[in-house]
Amino acid sequence: MTDNPEQDSAAHNRVATMVASGSEQTTAIDCGNGIFENKGIGSSYLVTTPAGNVLVNTGTLRDARRGKGLFEAASSHPIHTIILTQSHVNQYGGLELYKTAENQVVAHRIYEDDLRYSAMLSAHYRRGSRRIFGNITGSSADLLPTRDIPPDRLIDDQYQFELGGRQFELIWTPGGETRSALIVWLPQTRVALVGNLFGPLFGNQPNLNTLRGDKPRSALEFIESVKTVKALQPVQILTGHENIQGENHIAESLTRIIASVQWVHDHTVAGMNEGKTLSALMSEVQPPPELALTEEYGKVSWNVRAIWHEYTGWYDPSSGITGLFPSSASAIEPMLVELCGGPNPLLAAAHNYCANQQPLAALKVLDILDNADVCTSDTHQARRDALELLQQQCGDHNLWERRFIAAALAELNASER
Repeated sequence: MTDNPEQDSAAHNRVATMVASGSEQTTAIDCGNGIFENKGIGSSYLVTTPAGNVLVNTGTLRDARRGKGLFEAASSHPIHTIILTQSHVNQYGGLELYKTAENQVVAHRIYEDDLRYSAMLSAHYRRGSRRIFGNITGSSADLLPTRDIPPDRLIDDQYQFELGGRQFELIWTPGGETRSALIVWLPQTRVALVGNLFGPLFGNQPNLNTLRGDKPRSALEFIESVKTVKALQPVQILTGHENIQGENHIAESLTRIIASVQWVHDHTVAGMNEGKTLSALMSEVQPPPELALTEEYGKVSWNVRAIWHEYTGWYDPSSGITGLFPSSASAIEPMLVELCGGPNPLLAAAHNYCANQQPLAALKVLDILDNADVCTSDTHQARRDALELLQQQCGDHNLWERRFIAAALAELNASER
């Protein structure tokens, strides 16, 4: 552990390492089959042909500033087509460096709608993203484009073209991180460039609803999109960060991903029909070992919540009548502190919970004190102890979880300066 919880969080997670990758890259990575990669917050790929090249995603503006020269060194042919596999800035941020009057930009027809709603909520999304990724990705000024460039061609479910004897098939996969998600299929070499359909890690639980607060993904649409990839029978998959190879390995992995997410979906729905609470289902639903996926980015319990809200909306029946109104527990928490005889018994309870390895219970108690405006050096220290214990218990397994805890610790330290 270092003295900086944010640096410590970034150093111990494979996803964080991937997101920060590429800064030392000096040549484009040869992925085989005439495809070259520029790493970054999201990898971009140059698919070369004798008649010109196809660029799949541009990376952020910072990634493109490095990648443009690397790609030019890998191939002297001009870029004929730029394909954007989704509407996140790590796919389109560097578009202005690659777009010319001679080439065309292709995206799904929903791409521009996705950009509009992202712009509408830009402050909200950026606040959430900076809290999680700020220490990893650096200044947003280095990532975002300086001007808008609309696509030249918007496609529907499928689009095909040929260039330099190479066939390209674009297929809509709405279960991706955005509704405008596409995959690029190269049938002659059986290579699929899938963007962030699987998130940053292949074989991980999908993140159906990110903690930064963007639109949730449908579990069943994600499953159908993965089935689309599986039906192609690829021998190589290039994701936003990884080069996955081997027909059997890919087929087995895709089969397990489909079955695992379907299992979580079906058991969540069954529990809802049985009248179980959301909290109970988040604790209980866990795929059997043979269907287990890693949880470095998405988590089963979070996907249970995402599926619940996908089908039922915002109201949680366990919240009772008060859940229908803009009531707040903070309205009665000063009285609760008074009924307990002041803050000291609650503070002692928080310490006891930590001593018994129950940091979440300790944080619940400390929230009562905070909402009652009881904020002292003692409550701050108790909260720090609870957060550090929670951090130890969670380990480095999930990027979002660890980054949230690291951000809470950083904010606590900042409030004491």
